[in-house]
Amino acid sequence: MDFDDFVRSHGPDETTKTFDRESSKLLDVALDGAVMAKAGSMIGYTGEVAFERKSSGGLKGMLKKRVTGEGGVMMRASGVGHLYLADAGKEVQILELDADDEVSVNGNDVLAFEESVNWDIKMMSSIAGVSSGGMFNVYLQGPGHIAITTHGEPLVLPTPVRTDPNATVAWSANVSPSAKRDLNIKSFIGRSSGESFQLEFAGQDGFVIVQPYEEANPDGGGSGGESATTGEGINVSDFL
Repeated sequence: MDFDDFVRSHGPDETTKTFDRESSKLLDVALDGAVMAKAGSMIGYTGEVAFERKSSGGLKGMLKKRVTGEGGVMMRASGVGHLYLADAGKEVQILELDADDEVSVNGNDVLAFEESVNWDIKMMSSIAGVSSGGMFNVYLQGPGHIAITTHGEPLVLPTPVRTDPNATVAWSANVSPSAKRDLNIKSFIGRSSGESFQLEFAGQDGFVIVQPYEEANPDGGGSGGESATTGEGINVSDFL
C-alpha cells in the first residue's frame, strides 16, 4: 500500500452520531458540549477540547479517591471537535440508556458517557474481599449513551447466575451481587483462583455482562481474547 492509499484507508469516517466506533477498539466522540471519559483514554482529538479531572459524589467522592484512587477515574472533556478514545486495545461497546435505565459497571471498564447520564461511584460492600474490579463500581443512569470496554466480545447472561468476578463487566441495576466461595473448587485446583470466589446474582429478570477474559489486574489493563463486534449501538432494554 502506497502512502496516499494508507492515509485514505485509515482516515476517520464521517459520522453524525455523538458516539460512534472508528474500529472495534476505538471510540469517536463528535463533541459539541461535554462528555465524561476515562482518565488517560484520550488518544487524539481535533478542534478545541479542554480536559478536567472529576470525582463524583462531592466530599464522599473525594474520600473515595483518597482511600482507593477510584474517585478520580473520570475526566470531563468539553469543547467542539472529534475526541478519540481507547483503552488498552479493549473492544468498545456502545449502549443507549433510556431515562429509567440504570447499570452498574466495573470502574475499569467505563470508557465514556454523555453528560446527560447521571453517575456515581459506590462501594460494593456485599462483595468486599473478592478480587474483581475492586469494591467500587460506577452506577450510570440514563438518558444518554455510554461506552464500556471488554476483552473480546461480551456475553450477556440472564439472572439468576453466578459469574467469575474477574470476568464480570457490568450488570443491570435491578440485581445485586453477593460473594460466594466454593471451597470444593479451591481444593480441586490446589490454589486460590477466580473460580473459588464467585459473584451470585440471585435476582430475577436482570442481566450480567461478562467477557471471555479474566482480568486479574483490573486497574492495570491487559490484553487477550480480542474479536470484532458490530458498530451498532445497543439499547439496554434489549437485554431485559
